[in-house]
Amino acid sequence: MDHSNAAQRRIKAVQAHLVSSVDSVSHLSLYPTAGEFVSEQGYSVVLPEKLHTGKWNVYRSARSPLKLVSRFSEHPEIATLHDNFVHAVDTFRDYKYLGNRIRVDGTVGEYKWMTYGEAGNARTALGSGLLYHGIPKGSCIGIYFINRPEWLIVDHACSAYSFISVPLYDTLGPDAVKYIANHASIKAIFCVPETLNSLLSFLAEIPTVSLVVVVGGMDDQMPSLPSSTGVQVVTYTKLLSQGRSNPQPFSPPNSDDVATICYTSGTTGTPKGAVLTHGNLIANVAGATFSYKFSPSDVYISYLPLAHIYERANQIMIVYFGVSVGFYQGDNMKLMDDLAALRPTIFCSVPRLYNRIYAGITNAVKTSGVLRERLFYAAYNSKKQALLSGKNPSPMWDKLVFNKIREKLGGRVRFMCSGASPLSPDVMDFLKICFGGRVTEGYGMTETSCAISAMDEGDNLTGHVGSPSPACEVKLVDVPEMNYTSEDQPYPRGEICVRGPIVFKGYYKDEVQTKEIIDEDGWLHTGDIGLWLPGGRLKIIDRKKNIFKLAQGEYIAPEKIENAYAKCKFVAQCFVYGDSLNSSVVAVVSVDHDVLKGWAASEGIKYKDLEQLCNDPRTKAAVLADMDATGREAQLRGFEFVKALTLVHEPFTLENGLLTPTFKIKRPQAKQYFAKAISDMYAQLATAEPDSSLRTKL
Repeated sequence: MDHSNAAQRRIKAVQAHLVSSVDSVSHLSLYPTAGEFVSEQGYSVVLPEKLHTGKWNVYRSARSPLKLVSRFSEHPEIATLHDNFVHAVDTFRDYKYLGNRIRVDGTVGEYKWMTYGEAGNARTALGSGLLYHGIPKGSCIGIYFINRPEWLIVDHACSAYSFISVPLYDTLGPDAVKYIANHASIKAIFCVPETLNSLLSFLAEIPTVSLVVVVGGMDDQMPSLPSSTGVQVVTYTKLLSQGRSNPQPFSPPNSDDVATICYTSGTTGTPKGAVLTHGNLIANVAGATFSYKFSPSDVYISYLPLAHIYERANQIMIVYFGVSVGFYQGDNMKLMDDLAALRPTIFCSVPRLYNRIYAGITNAVKTSGVLRERLFYAAYNSKKQALLSGKNPSPMWDKLVFNKIREKLGGRVRFMCSGASPLSPDVMDFLKICFGGRVTEGYGMTETSCAISAMDEGDNLTGHVGSPSPACEVKLVDVPEMNYTSEDQPYPRGEICVRGPIVFKGYYKDEVQTKEIIDEDGWLHTGDIGLWLPGGRLKIIDRKKNIFKLAQGEYIAPEKIENAYAKCKFVAQCFVYGDSLNSSVVAVVSVDHDVLKGWAASEGIKYKDLEQLCNDPRTKAAVLADMDATGREAQLRGFEFVKALTLVHEPFTLENGLLTPTFKIKRPQAKQYFAKAISDMYAQLATAEPDSSLRTKL
């Protein structure tokens, strides 16, 4: 990591100065007197003026204003992921840890569990097996399969023996996998039988790999590669056996050692490798534990991709608290079946799924009959009013209505979290009312080891992402080209910048892009636009990246518009496009099949197939009208409204190359994929209003 040493020295110097400065004024209270912290409603505090950098106020969590958190307050001795797992094995040895569903004759049964102690033994055997095969300490180890217990065992082995784990999304094509493996000089790759053949097809082009481990493979079915390749292929079970026969002592890492390189697939260009240390990841989870408390009686379902930092950070927290983790079967279509079998108490997801749950339940209510619909909304409004006023809702409503809805997630969920992209306030309220328990939203990125901020317990205001994590500080920097400034009224606005022990080391072998995102004072520039709500709550309102300018000079952030239209009942997915040659934005909408079919039936529209229905002018008019209504409700500006749209019945997916593994739209690819549709829409607008751009400019 020589490429980022200079940047890191600057960051550490600034952090050390800041901490020592704050420690020296430890008498400071949380009351707004001259030269002291300013606190509003107790969520965030503003640093004293003498500690500001530039003209921007620096916000910290009111839970730890004097010092940025880097360790667990109850266990400060835990400095690495290895320490964290050793603590868990010692404390929760006989508790359930990793569970998956037993497969007998092709059928799926109940969950079978491995304890923390058993997982610890497997971790030791696996790490010893890697050393037995001559994989040197400090090597990068690729993990090329979806969530299952072995994923975490491999990761724990990497931590215990000072290897660096490099997750490889199973959905990435061969080119991306080959690029990452070569870029990170990966020495060993763990895969499954389904990805083995693909891997073998380009293995000769990854000269650093000397070992391939097949999870779930049979010894007698392993291919025998020529010795000239220098690559051995073994099964996971054989590697465990070799490790048990040749046990090796741990080679524990230090806090500053690299734990993982997370390659962000990104929406443009080649993947970038975010270098995260053990200290980065421990600090992030330690900050989160100020807000979240779990126990060995809790159960978590793992289906969000482990190659993504959101799920990775969740797993670190789960280990700290001794929670048990049940894995999904690997098929999103069977997730509800897994939820019914596991009955988790903790459920973390992304807005895309929560939006589907919201749409599914509201549509079911609408078609349940007048009496049931009235009962639902009577219960809903009563419970909402009680929650807003801080009172306990009547348990009668849960018995009559909401317990049946809770069963959809297994019936025991007490904690729900949303991340990866903004969640609509309406959907947030809906989850709180229908599922009960605590519902929270957080904001973060790979480069900050996950969470930057999260909603505080007891905060009933929705539409924001909470206050800064105790492990970082946040400021908003002016973006004059988008008219966002710290002087904005009623709330200051600007680009969200983050500093603290959660900030990554830099992009692997890429000093240029590292310097672009981390400035000389150690502030990481996120590219997101935020504003401070009263009480120091952070609200995401825009995106600095991916913006484009329309012909009349107006800046457009397509993600903001797409998030607004996500609430439209017809819209399953939406891709908004515009450029400087045109005065308006257009959209390609992947429709919700069930809603569209229901609408067509109610209108008496006959059609051969969904493609014909999507091309029907009456369908386009109805969808556009509903999107207009949704846009007005979201208070989109006039030039942000979609003026023409194309409806498609195929979803945007990872397989057709339109989505990243975190379900963000790959814009350059989508632009190319829908090039003809975009051209046709602008031609249609030009024909309908030939002088529209002129009138807009005037």
